[in-house]
Amino acid sequence: MEAGKKIQQILKRYRVERGKGFDLAEFKPDDTGGFDQEFKPDAQALQQQQLQQLTELQDKLYAQDRRALLLIFQAMDAAGKDGTIKHVMSGVNPQGCQVFSFKAPSPEELNHDYLWRTSRCLPQRGHIGIFNRSYYEEVLVVRVHPELLEKEPIPDELVGKKIWKQRFEDITAFERYLTRNGIAVRKFFLHLSKKEQRRRFLERLEQPEKNWKFSAADIRERERWDDYQQAYDDMIRHTATRHAPWFVVPADHKWFARLVVSFIIVDALKEMKLAYPTVDAAAHKQLQAAKRVLEAEAGGKDADRKRR
Repeated sequence: MEAGKKIQQILKRYRVERGKGFDLAEFKPDDTGGFDQEFKPDAQALQQQQLQQLTELQDKLYAQDRRALLLIFQAMDAAGKDGTIKHVMSGVNPQGCQVFSFKAPSPEELNHDYLWRTSRCLPQRGHIGIFNRSYYEEVLVVRVHPELLEKEPIPDELVGKKIWKQRFEDITAFERYLTRNGIAVRKFFLHLSKKEQRRRFLERLEQPEKNWKFSAADIRERERWDDYQQAYDDMIRHTATRHAPWFVVPADHKWFARLVVSFIIVDALKEMKLAYPTVDAAAHKQLQAAKRVLEAEAGGKDADRKRR
């Protein structure tokens, strides 16, 4: 099977654009799309091919300056968000790409609506914006830890049993709004198994150069594993749409997760049908005039050199 067909199979396999009937349990964190033996040896070469395409498409996106791409990464701790972003986006023009990591909200951020802090970081036209965690934390960590909701100064009468359903509706409407304004949205859930998270946590503890990656809070959050899985399942079910799909990316094998993410990003840019801007007849005439001036300047210098 040719590479193009394999890539399309992978894109379809992990894409969720209709939440009804979604079940996270049907997606296996250690899945490699059935291509592990065939893809792994060539993963690095394929990654380079995707990077080359990404670089060319990003250049057109920047030059055209009409559209933008927002990439959202969500995952459990140690799923590889940072590494995936680093490897997949390596080599792209930093002038047209920005990465924002969202931690616990500050007092200032809490004093605004929950979409405020991420809205300020949306990519401008011609750019790729990357959110390492996002407004989806408001239906994940805040849902698993309801005490955090109490810290948000929302009027009591607006905090009821339907708040999560209402937030899903708000987020879906917001992403539709972005799409209608030329900002394509692609959302990634890096799906890690509990077993693999344990292995990676131990690796961070056993290797001094990785100690900095570990926090005592990681263990406390791991204790709420089932609650988080349920929250992710409900989140994807209620916010997966055709215009802003989720991709449940198996994350137990880093090489495969990075490859899948690169396929998805390149595919999203291809859907935009990007092209370099063309100039009209008047502008073309000015360009030709400028060219003649520069060529004449070069000819004058050549004549001076001959006289000498």
